Amino acid sequence: MARTASKKQHTKTLEQRLWDAADALRGNQEPSEYKHVVLGLVFLKYISDRFEERYATIKAALSNTESPDYIPNPERRAKFLEDRDEYTSHNVFWVPASARWQSIQDRAKLPSIGQDIDYAMDLIEKENPSVRGVLPRNYGREGLDKGRLGQLVDLIGSIGFTESDDHGSDDVLGRVYEYFLGQFAGKETGKDAGAFYTPRSVVKTLVEMLEPYHGRVFDPACGSGGMFVQSAEFVRAHGGKRSDISVFGQEFTDTTWKLAKMNLALRGIEADLGDHSDDSFTHDLHQDLRADFVIANPPFNVSNWWNPKLADDPRWKYGVPPGGNANFAWVQHFIYHLSPKGTAGFVLANGSLSSKTSGEGDIRRRLVEADLVDCIVAMPDRLFFNTGIPVSLWFVSKDRHGNGHRKRQGEVLFIDARTMGTMETRRLRVLADEDIAKISGTYHAWRNHDGAYEDIPGFAKAAALDEIAKHDFILTPGRYVGAEEAETDNESIGDRLDRLTKDLFAEFDRGRELESEVRVRLSRLP
Repeated sequence: MARTASKKQHTKTLEQRLWDAADALRGNQEPSEYKHVVLGLVFLKYISDRFEERYATIKAALSNTESPDYIPNPERRAKFLEDRDEYTSHNVFWVPASARWQSIQDRAKLPSIGQDIDYAMDLIEKENPSVRGVLPRNYGREGLDKGRLGQLVDLIGSIGFTESDDHGSDDVLGRVYEYFLGQFAGKETGKDAGAFYTPRSVVKTLVEMLEPYHGRVFDPACGSGGMFVQSAEFVRAHGGKRSDISVFGQEFTDTTWKLAKMNLALRGIEADLGDHSDDSFTHDLHQDLRADFVIANPPFNVSNWWNPKLADDPRWKYGVPPGGNANFAWVQHFIYHLSPKGTAGFVLANGSLSSKTSGEGDIRRRLVEADLVDCIVAMPDRLFFNTGIPVSLWFVSKDRHGNGHRKRQGEVLFIDARTMGTMETRRLRVLADEDIAKISGTYHAWRNHDGAYEDIPGFAKAAALDEIAKHDFILTPGRYVGAEEAETDNESIGDRLDRLTKDLFAEFDRGRELESEVRVRLSRLP
């Protein structure tokens, strides 16, 4: 326990110091700009530290007279130390001499530091195909204060990444990036943090429920690649190898696509994100892919997604999505890319559960009637940095009638998790591992059909299709799970408050559904 506490404290210090480094540029840089400036330098320092660590290992072996790799000739030793294959074969980036951090650090106080960093990025890209065309190279621009940039180099240079994490440092950039986004929240101008970042609570819940042990994993709205990172961590935590999964993704925003490439490259995750950023609807870069797992957090309620050439698209098997909301376009895009035994887990705004406008209710009904909808999880509010609204997790599966382990035909599992989690700050809620285990464990007990599953009043209910039809195919979990059973005399004040809060939220949901229905009916009046 003492070791864990110590490590957490050290990690926090690392992230806070890096935020202080970012803060040094705040005077003349917008958050959306200096995020990329800082993360580019973090990337450069990280791969340089890994290179130097490998360099020291090779040098020690070559200089040790008792080592089988001992080379007595100094010139031959020096040549061997610069053998590119000795690094890349160990999943270490090859960093040319002029791009190594010490070389950058030595020039930190010079007016040319911006151009020097740009040159280093060029060299690294030329030598490492996995990051070709993605590293930031605008450090020499006129608007970036070179004195502050030198400060930033000094601050980042004071941190040894390979010494900061006792299981490999693979997640350093991800942890730093996650921490930065929390700090950037509310500071970005004209940019929605949710477009490129999904909180760990949400990602981990999706991954624990999908269990992507092996196969093809696809995220067509991949942001900075967090879904892939957590999937790879899941595989490793269960004794597998990262190579057990094949990763495919697509991202619309170019700068975010580049961050995803950097993020995955640092972790040694090979991913096909296409050779450029692009729109998943109009330019599907993985048109022929049929994935075993689709896992995604698409942008909520996008209103400007439609293109006339999509009118006869084969993806709209369950109905043409409305041009004013992309939610059910994303759902059908996910289903289209599933293999015959594939399962998808994704985040949608709660309106998707009950909306009947512009044909959305008909599409949702057809999905349920086609027995594709596996599970709906109502999540608590304030899980996201940029919005306090609650969301739902959808799980759809094509393996409901085949030979897979899913045998629950004609049912949908509803889970109401709205009262779970704890407030980490006044604005942000997180789900503990126990919360995630309860949600995912309930899903797996039901899905495996081994007799272990039982409905839990107020939390989980397996509803048959005829019951869902009676609710007009509205999929709000609060409609199905009912109220938690409790003996009032034995119920604590806290438990009673939680129960009553859940009941109140359910009534709020019902009120919104009724309001939507009234609006639809009024719009049809002559």
